[in-house]
Amino acid sequence: MVIGGGPAGLMAAERLLAQRYRVDLYDAMPSLGRKFLMAGKSGLNITHAEPMETFVTRFGDRQDHLQHALDQFDNQAVRDWVASFNIETFVGSSGRVFPTEFKAAPLLRGWLSKLRHAGLTTHTRHRWTGWTDQNALTFETPAGEIQIDARATILALGGASWPQLGSDAAWVDWLRNRGVDIQAFRPANAGFDVAWSDHFLERFPGEPVKPVTLTVGVSGRKVPGEFVITESGVEGSGIYAVSAELRDALTQDGTTQLTLDLTPDRSEERLRADLGKFKGNRSISNHIRRTTGLTGVKAGLLREFVPKDVFQNSADLAPWIKALPVDIRRPRPIEEAISSAGGVSFDALDGKAALRSLPGVFCAGEMLDWEAPTGGYLLTACFALGRAAGDAAADYLDRLTK
Repeated sequence: MVIGGGPAGLMAAERLLAQRYRVDLYDAMPSLGRKFLMAGKSGLNITHAEPMETFVTRFGDRQDHLQHALDQFDNQAVRDWVASFNIETFVGSSGRVFPTEFKAAPLLRGWLSKLRHAGLTTHTRHRWTGWTDQNALTFETPAGEIQIDARATILALGGASWPQLGSDAAWVDWLRNRGVDIQAFRPANAGFDVAWSDHFLERFPGEPVKPVTLTVGVSGRKVPGEFVITESGVEGSGIYAVSAELRDALTQDGTTQLTLDLTPDRSEERLRADLGKFKGNRSISNHIRRTTGLTGVKAGLLREFVPKDVFQNSADLAPWIKALPVDIRRPRPIEEAISSAGGVSFDALDGKAALRSLPGVFCAGEMLDWEAPTGGYLLTACFALGRAAGDAAADYLDRLTK
């Protein structure tokens, strides 16, 4: 039995079917792969083409826990697997890998067709609700509650982001009550709140800020990228790349700053020289625009965060343009996050996806305690962890039959 019809659950089912086991897959939603389809709404970023020695570092201090699964199903394996459905992929300028048509639906249709042809039985609108005292799994269904026994169970229940698509973390207490160590969920790849002035909010929500270099934390790690101004704060790929550091700093210290280099192509020395040119009767805003090229939202950010007395003296603006401090208040709610950190601790597993406290029960995907930035890393890890759980369950079943 596989519970959860996202990428990890479907990949686990694929591996078990390939080894001729009967597989029933249960999902609470009316159809499978809903978050997968949402991920592909603006273009399915299926993986990333960078070398694997760099790729695995994107998982931070969980790299060692994911290494084996990623070794067995790396970024090239993902592309080969997608190609098996006669879907071509290409590498974008940033190294991200997309299907040529960008869409998730053709891949999901082909995948489900393959699995059903191989014998997969699916049960939608079946919401798992835990176990009975006799260890039968219980489900709420349109026909009422049912109980089912399974020789092996793979849980691929997702994290705590996008609950409307099925990842609602309702399972946490059921596992904790069975002795499974679970770390609290936290938003990952999330936006953050910033206390914009009314003047700024009148003009700039929805505006992209690019290109910039973002710096956060004591590490001084610099991330080139872009982001978007929202009514509540900031979001977008550049913010997601540093969201874990911002979130953790807020948790530890209660406050943190994001530092922006608004002109990554110009040095501070050049800015000093440019800003020091004769201003004449131009306003300070026009002088900044003429000498630095800063206009629109970038100029708005400068006015928003530079003290008024400094802003009026163009000779003092160069260091602010190269390191503009933005006070970050809090992450957006986890329900709005692209993904989540936290979940089933890897210490609760036996090293092969099986729960130590629940023989015959395996975990896969985003319900485990790991996180990664956007860029294809999340999907690749879900595929790899699902594959690993399917193989581990098959090994377990093999031992039962001997």
